[in-house]
Amino acid sequence: MTRFAAPLALRPELAADVPQAGMVLAAGLGKRMRPLTATRPKPLVAVAGITLLDRALDHLAAAGVARAVVNVHYFAEQVEAHLATRTAPKVVVSDERAELLETGGGVAKALPLLDADPFYVINSDNLWVDGSIDTLRLLAQRWDADTMDALLLMVPLARASGYDGRGDFTMNPVGQLRRRVEGRVAPYVFSGVQLLAKRLFDGEAATAFSLNRLYDKALAQGRLFGVVHGGLWFHVGTPAAVGATETLLAAG
Repeated sequence: MTRFAAPLALRPELAADVPQAGMVLAAGLGKRMRPLTATRPKPLVAVAGITLLDRALDHLAAAGVARAVVNVHYFAEQVEAHLATRTAPKVVVSDERAELLETGGGVAKALPLLDADPFYVINSDNLWVDGSIDTLRLLAQRWDADTMDALLLMVPLARASGYDGRGDFTMNPVGQLRRRVEGRVAPYVFSGVQLLAKRLFDGEAATAFSLNRLYDKALAQGRLFGVVHGGLWFHVGTPAAVGATETLLAAG
């Protein structure tokens, strides 16, 4: 199966080389999505007729990314069978059946399969619609290997559909990020879409840990940056969020 939109037209200044590898995080247990995840993994939950996993992979294909790694653990066989129907991007599975490695450990294990630096990482429970330009190409255009180890796609808190927190980060005029101060509201929410440098994983073993640990390492060195998403974004973490997201998508 190949189903993805044609890449959006880009202004000349956005015609950057696109990293040719990305990873979609699809191994989690999806506990907050129950009962929908009682018989299937969360990435195979459909929103408006398209699974969350396919939506992420479609974005990679539309941006011209050639290779995608998908990690599997919960209902791994279902995910593998579903991926077998795709032709673009080329998909390789990172098997976490033996141990669920969380976000950071999952990426660390998959590094040998990711033949690009930097590379994309996408959370499969986040759904976005591009604005006037292709979001993944925008990230590639903004990437600066000399100053960045991580570039996160940020959503303004006021436009973060399905998100009920107080924001994640503040951002200065050049895009450097800082964590939200305890007890305060931050203007930006992390979308779950990012570009990461392989050097960020130096010294990290493929054991269970969160990517947040690496964000903090990059932040301490002034190498954690963000770029603001110009389109729609939805956090699809619960059954109620599925219906709410479908309603908003239908409304345009």
